[in-house]
Amino acid sequence: MSDPGPVTAESHQSSTGPRIPATAAGPAPTPAARRTSLLVTLILGGLTAVPPLSMDMYLPALPAVTRSLHSPAATVQLTLTTCLAGMALGQMVVGPMSDKWGRRRPLLIGMVVYVLATALCALSTNAEFLIGARLIQGLAGAAGIVIARAVVRDMYDGVAMARFFSTLMLISGVAPVVAPLIGGQILRITDWRGVFVVLTVIGVLLTLVVWRKLHETLPPERRHAGGLGAALQTMRGLITDRVFAGYLLVSAFAFAALFAYISASPFVIQEIYGASAQTYSLLFGVNSIGLVLLGQINGKVLVGRVSLDKVLGVGLGLITVAAAALLLMSTGVFGHVGLAPMAAGLFVLMASMGLVMPSTNTQALLRTSHAAGSASALLGTSTFLMGAVASPLVGIAGERTAVPMAVVQGSCALLALACFLGLCRPWQRREESTEDGTTGEGNRL
Repeated sequence: MSDPGPVTAESHQSSTGPRIPATAAGPAPTPAARRTSLLVTLILGGLTAVPPLSMDMYLPALPAVTRSLHSPAATVQLTLTTCLAGMALGQMVVGPMSDKWGRRRPLLIGMVVYVLATALCALSTNAEFLIGARLIQGLAGAAGIVIARAVVRDMYDGVAMARFFSTLMLISGVAPVVAPLIGGQILRITDWRGVFVVLTVIGVLLTLVVWRKLHETLPPERRHAGGLGAALQTMRGLITDRVFAGYLLVSAFAFAALFAYISASPFVIQEIYGASAQTYSLLFGVNSIGLVLLGQINGKVLVGRVSLDKVLGVGLGLITVAAAALLLMSTGVFGHVGLAPMAAGLFVLMASMGLVMPSTNTQALLRTSHAAGSASALLGTSTFLMGAVASPLVGIAGERTAVPMAVVQGSCALLALACFLGLCRPWQRREESTEDGTTGEGNRL
């Protein structure tokens, strides 16, 4: 793939605040878009929290679902896989729709369908019905993920966008901290169906807040008029940009390593090490706090002082080291290890995502101001599809070994590093910008 430079229609970008596009990009965003209130920040954080809420609150219940529906662990893990696949495919539809029709309408439709599908999950009587309901839940929930990123791109550029993504990580990061804890407590008073009842209520409340308080951030003058063919052509242009494709693949493989942990850890912690659902929820919450803390260090301390690519490289290195340690421990190289060393390795792996995810999203979206919805869809689809592939692989050898989880994590970490070095080539872009006297946003960061 070639590197045609940033895919953008703008002649100037602001690195300190909401984006003020050049004339070529169309009129400036609406006043509502420029005034990013605390409430709008919380709404976008809530939308990005939909995936961890849908996944993580359900995780402590996986063994209980296996027993209740009389299904093997691999089949029950498909309820995670189908939800991820739905979120991936849904983003490919909703992203271009939001570029054409604006952000609000596709978002509200998606949230309503999400609520209905989540209610159906609570009524499931067999694994097949639950798998189907989770697929619909994922398809509809994709609207919140892809449009939240597009709204951020509508409003911000450069350093400000990187910081806002880190802020979103703080808000949405609360979800994986509290979701397993809530799920574990729900299981103390009811069965796994109660988890989906709570998710349904959360979906209803979030839909009402979006309807009343989230204003449109993409004016009609900046929307795309083309149909399916134009959307596909736009996506083709994005994918053939070597650097954008590099960040997209880095994000996808890193997320796959994370989801290998998410889907396998309930069985590793509870079945192999004998921990309770509440203990598992506590460990998962601690790991999520680590992710949030590193994300905030990234956004509040490192952004604007250290290159995003340097931060990304350190994050990928930490993930690779953690995955290698987990593989050595799970194969018995160090002899029988207890829960504490395994939990420490998982903590490093998950916390390092706080350095990786905001950096990859920012660097990729900086190149795609003219098609933020489509770019956000490609980013989201690739990550969720890769996660959907990783989910069943971690359970391929049964519930009594952590080796498949560690193998998947290590492989994905190495692939992410290879894409970063082979496609993104940050050192090459810095040299090119120095030679021609220019300083792009991505290089300056």
